[in-house]
Amino acid sequence: MAGFLGFLLLGLIAGAIAKLILPGKQGGGWIATLLLGVAGALLAGWLGGLLFGYSYEGFFDITSWIVAIVGAIVVLLIWGLITRRRKS
Repeated sequence: MAGFLGFLLLGLIAGAIAKLILPGKQGGGWIATLLLGVAGALLAGWLGGLLFGYSYEGFFDITSWIVAIVGAIVVLLIWGLITRRRKS
């Protein structure tokens, strides 16, 4: 349970970092971005475990942060493409 809560917090922070890294608007406000960051972090952690045998080592492990941030960026980019396509 503590691992899940730690990864949830990590996802929130990763979403904020991804929002700062990505230029322009991704659609949605900060709350949507943070939730997408959590989704990206969880998805990246799951895929990392599935494809590469990666396991969540802890909140302060740099690999966990990199996986979470990259996952959040990917989900935000996909979300940006979806919301941009709806506006067109």
